[in-house]
Amino acid sequence: MKKAFGRFYLVLIFAFLYAPVLTLIVFSFNDSRSRGNWGGFTLKWYSALFRDRHVLSSLYYTLTIALLSALIATVAGTAAAIGIHNMKKILKSFVMNLTYLPVISPDIVTGISLMILFVFVRLNLGFTTLLLAHITFNIPYVILSVLPKLKQLNKHMYEAALDLGAKPLYAFFRVILPEIMPGVVTGFLLAFTLSLDDFIISFFTTGSGVSTLSITIYSMARLGINPKINALSTLMFIVVLALLLIVNKRSSANSKNGTAVMNI
Repeated sequence: MKKAFGRFYLVLIFAFLYAPVLTLIVFSFNDSRSRGNWGGFTLKWYSALFRDRHVLSSLYYTLTIALLSALIATVAGTAAAIGIHNMKKILKSFVMNLTYLPVISPDIVTGISLMILFVFVRLNLGFTTLLLAHITFNIPYVILSVLPKLKQLNKHMYEAALDLGAKPLYAFFRVILPEIMPGVVTGFLLAFTLSLDDFIISFFTTGSGVSTLSITIYSMARLGINPKINALSTLMFIVVLALLLIVNKRSSANSKNGTAVMNI
């Protein structure tokens, strides 16, 4: 009885969380513009979506910003994680607190702070400021993804490679990087997903002529719910869901491999 109640409660929670999303997906195929009446199945809103130049432009900027910021943040975050891992305990604790701060701070605080900084240094708001903002809030997530893998790493592997004649850079790319690669890939996917999803920070740090999908959806929604928004939101949900499934699959595979190594 207790187990059955637990399962029912779990199903209820997931239904509460995903019923709105499922409703949005269903109505993205609705032939009627009405949000309350079903007018038949159609794909015309998806067709109209891909003919909308403003939406396609926003999609281009969104993917470009997300990919560039994720790549740069992954490189910078991985280097920072290695530096933090090799710090002394007191300094490491201090730096980790600074790393957690952007993660727990409200997005609106981060967005306004970055906007004020860009204005103060007289940097015109636009593509560059938007990219810098996304890199800034992505780096802490990459650091937190890579650090656990560094903690699992045998600290003598790098020294052994150097003793065998490998140069420091060669030892890093052939010994250290393959071991921490799952954390690096997870950090990249997480940064890419967060960049796709961001609205508040993008809203404060972008300029005229540069708009992400989240900002475009916000602008369209203020004029009334256009069915194209349902189609666009459905595609974004599928992309983010696919990325999360990839991350979870990689994490599960890494856990199984780690367990197998320990058993050996």
